[in-house]
Amino acid sequence: MSKTISAGRTPKIEIELIDGDLSLVGWEGDDILIKADDEELRLTQDGDLIQLSCNDDLSLRLPKGANISIQKINGDSSVRGVVGGIQLGEISGDLSIRDVNNIAIENVHGDLSLRGAKGNVSAKQIHGDASIRDVAGNVALDSVVDDVALRDVKGNVNVNVAEDIVLYLNPQAGNAYAINAGDDILLVMPPKANATLTLSADKIDVDWEGVEQDKDATSRVITLGDGSATMSLSAGGDIRISNRSDAGDSAEDFGNFAGIGMDWSGFGERISRRVEQATERAQRKIDEATRRIENKTRDAERRGRRFKGALEIGRWKWDITGSPAKGVPMPSKSPVSDEERLVILKMLQEKKITAEEAEKLLASLEGGS
Repeated sequence: MSKTISAGRTPKIEIELIDGDLSLVGWEGDDILIKADDEELRLTQDGDLIQLSCNDDLSLRLPKGANISIQKINGDSSVRGVVGGIQLGEISGDLSIRDVNNIAIENVHGDLSLRGAKGNVSAKQIHGDASIRDVAGNVALDSVVDDVALRDVKGNVNVNVAEDIVLYLNPQAGNAYAINAGDDILLVMPPKANATLTLSADKIDVDWEGVEQDKDATSRVITLGDGSATMSLSAGGDIRISNRSDAGDSAEDFGNFAGIGMDWSGFGERISRRVEQATERAQRKIDEATRRIENKTRDAERRGRRFKGALEIGRWKWDITGSPAKGVPMPSKSPVSDEERLVILKMLQEKKITAEEAEKLLASLEGGS
């Protein structure tokens, strides 16, 4: 259902509950275009006040100057080109924001991605990652559970993050920057930055001409330029300060920012150390499972299995269509491990075996025919 109503250039939109996804796009004009299932939508209008609820997805095209208040969204939310005030309550999924003015957020259970804010940005609780850039005002993030990426913020910054944070900032005179991270902090600034840095971490690495390294220090106060901006950084892990635009390229242990849609010049393609370690562990499990499968195959052959048909893959030879010879006792069943299943699924994905053959391989490993 599509419905058009008019409520002036600066309507007030109050949304109580959306049980699906929400899309808000600001446009020129006085009309509000509503797209939703007619049976799931509840709408009332009193002059420039529009009150909405929907038991399914909702899409709104509304005047750019609209003021928006939302209590709860059970899916993902997208807000584009709305320059009135925006207040968001609880978002169960991910939240994507582009080209807004002031925005205040209570709780996002997924990831937050914001690009382009002419005013202030605040969020009380982000349960996933937060990616924020191009903000003309202040940024305040009370609590972020995963990683944060912050770039090009002109106002004050106050961020508390449980894991890593990467900041590309040009500190402004008189501004205050307070960063607390449970793990590591990477701060990249222009070579002529003016800031007084108060640093506390397990390890402090300052890659800056004219600043001496102190490898044993866990706290430092450093003045860059005239020191006119105040920056306080506290990390449970390491702090790195650099003026090299490519500093993020080698920051392999600073979270998985590819997962939150990072597309920043200078960050390059980075694979986090944690991802690499997980990949290595998975490969070791596959190799171990491969050896176990080969051993079980040789054991089955030694027990005198009769092959009517066989499938050869590399060094492996599998009984796909046959059954044990008469008089040969069936081997005792043992559960197939997750690693062994992974190997078989990989063979199926690479089209080395069919789905039927995969089922028979699993049965064979468990001692069946």
